[in-house]
Amino acid sequence: MLLVLSVVGLFLTANALRPRARGSWFAVPSFFLAWPVGELAPQVIVLQALGALVLFLLGGLATPAGWVGLALAVVSWAGLAVLVHQAGQTDDRVEVALRAGLGEAPAVPRSRSVSVLRLATALPLPDRRVEVVRDIRYAEGAGGRHLLDVYRPAASASATPVTRAPVLVQVHGGAWIIGNKREQARPLMHHLAANGWVCVAPNYRLSPKATFPDHLVDVKLAMKWVREHVAEHGGDPSFVVITGGSAGGHLASMVALTAGDPEYQPGFEEVDTSVVACVPCYGAYDLLGRYGGRGSDGMYGGAARWLMKRDPVVDRADFERASPLDRVGPQAPPFMVVHGTLDSLVPIAEGRAFAAALREQSHEPVVFLELPGAEHAFEIFHSIRSEATVRGVQRFLEHVRSSHRP
Repeated sequence: MLLVLSVVGLFLTANALRPRARGSWFAVPSFFLAWPVGELAPQVIVLQALGALVLFLLGGLATPAGWVGLALAVVSWAGLAVLVHQAGQTDDRVEVALRAGLGEAPAVPRSRSVSVLRLATALPLPDRRVEVVRDIRYAEGAGGRHLLDVYRPAASASATPVTRAPVLVQVHGGAWIIGNKREQARPLMHHLAANGWVCVAPNYRLSPKATFPDHLVDVKLAMKWVREHVAEHGGDPSFVVITGGSAGGHLASMVALTAGDPEYQPGFEEVDTSVVACVPCYGAYDLLGRYGGRGSDGMYGGAARWLMKRDPVVDRADFERASPLDRVGPQAPPFMVVHGTLDSLVPIAEGRAFAAALREQSHEPVVFLELPGAEHAFEIFHSIRSEATVRGVQRFLEHVRSSHRP
């Protein structure tokens, strides 16, 4: 039994260290196996060690197979230790990226304070400093898809009501076909709300029922709600930044790069949908799949079939218009682009290309945070890496805020 469990554990560790890249038939299963193991490597080491101890006490080393199993388990633990070490370097990676992109130390000092309980459970536990208002309707129709949640400092945690707080809009991912406002970036929203921010997380219509730009129109409708109503929740409608992961990173970037574009604001063309800054994480910036795989693979095949519902060869111009990489220009606000080197679903080359395009064309600061060992959707967990990344995002946003002129 020890040998069997050790072989399984070693396979999971090896897959986390080298997940299959997009284009492989095993890419998606590889991601779902690598994702939790890579981010929760400390917990996995403990679980594997406890399992080995139990089997040892039950006589697991009474046979040669048991000793082979123990040797394989030690190799697996060594691999997991590599993953823990990579995650532990995130603070230093953040510091280098911020200094390279901003040219100076951000206004918020470095902090390594970590909640041991949150890291041990890896869950976004309730925080008494934060209150959440659920399911506010921001537009008519679409059932539960036109609802948003507001995360704000709890009234009980402050002597005075929060007013004119900076606002972050968080756009969930899910390949444009699944996902919910309660699933992603909760560590970031809890952290910012506990530090005086108001965070808004909207749902939006999903494919295959919705066709682009329905998704983007909905996020801009949520931006319209923010301009008109976030002050009622203590937010400052003149200071709004946007973030999102994966498909949400695509939509957040499109919002940042298409402010005031009437094509994406039907019936509310006059509303200011601009943002002060954008922080896309592991976003899909190129719907044509020009970086790291064939356009028919995985997410990019889905973009053609379910999101765009067009042929990327015949209708190439439409795919370019829907790709943030092709919408970059001097008008881009400050960006912090976050991407993991082991992303199985959106290649790191795509994040690099997007950051390079921003640096070449934008007049504003561009920070590119490349995270060794990080998979897609890494920041969903409260992990060593995500906690450090959250602190880095806060430092970037506070720097932008300190230099912002309404």
